[in-house]
Amino acid sequence: MEILFNKIEKIVKKKLSSSPRCHDWEHTQRVIHNAELIMEYEKTADKSVVRLGALLHDIARADEIAIKGKQCHAVRGSELADKILENERIDEVLRGKIVNCVKKHRFRSTLMPETIEEKIVYDADKLDSVGAVGIGRAFLFAGRTGAKVHNTEEAALKSESYSEEDTAFREYLVKLRYIPDRMLTDAGREIAKKRVHYMAGFFEKLNREIFTDDE
Repeated sequence: MEILFNKIEKIVKKKLSSSPRCHDWEHTQRVIHNAELIMEYEKTADKSVVRLGALLHDIARADEIAIKGKQCHAVRGSELADKILENERIDEVLRGKIVNCVKKHRFRSTLMPETIEEKIVYDADKLDSVGAVGIGRAFLFAGRTGAKVHNTEEAALKSESYSEEDTAFREYLVKLRYIPDRMLTDAGREIAKKRVHYMAGFFEKLNREIFTDDE
């Protein structure tokens, strides 16, 4: 299975070379790592399904951007993943399990994960949005869209997406601080709580530095 993983890894890495930095190959590497962290507690999960699902989860991200979001990258990614796995002569049942991990990993989707493998890939992806790396990604995205470095809570909550007020702080306020409530595994939820706690402290410090006399 490791030979197969390494072979597919090369395909995914090439496919993600045109993806924006928030969802590039390094993001996929971190998601795989997060999945492995969760699997230390979720002992019943099929590790091969989870690792390949995490590896392939964003394979259609560049395609979604190219067509300006006209097709969900999770759905398109599941189609690409199925073809890749079929070409590698992967058993149909195993292939279906991996493909469903890809199809059901998206935050904004009505296709909710059901199996433990699907839940782990979903949670692993969400974990990359919080904590220290989540802060970095939020600022990276805000900079890409031309947003300010920081703003007040009032300005952030009143702003529109993709505006100059759509800061990293706004992303935290409207989405990221609620990530633990959306997690589907106990291990993922506990990790998310710790990472969100770190984010809360960071933005509190940033607010003091900018809006008060904090040293």
